[in-house]
Amino acid sequence: MVSTLGKKESIPKVSIRQLKAARALLLWSQEDLSEHADVSVPTIKRLESKDGPLGGYQDTREKLISALQRGGVEFLDENGGGAGVRLRRQTAKRPPG
Repeated sequence: MVSTLGKKESIPKVSIRQLKAARALLLWSQEDLSEHADVSVPTIKRLESKDGPLGGYQDTREKLISALQRGGVEFLDENGGGAGVRLRRQTAKRPPG
């Protein structure tokens, strides 16, 4: 993603557990994530078969994380309570008028 200042936005460091939890929050299968991120299912299966930090190529990590963020997930940094994920709050739509 590129910001308006032309600097590349930082992609958060994400663990495999956060990736799986994010998929679960969105009710996405590995196939759904594959479709949204343009990453192959075998790659997702390989990455999710391990534990620890999300591995793979930087481009692949960025695609996966960005797809989940577009889906509404926020990745939470380690802040004493542990790293995690949550869904962004939906803003209430006002009726026209």
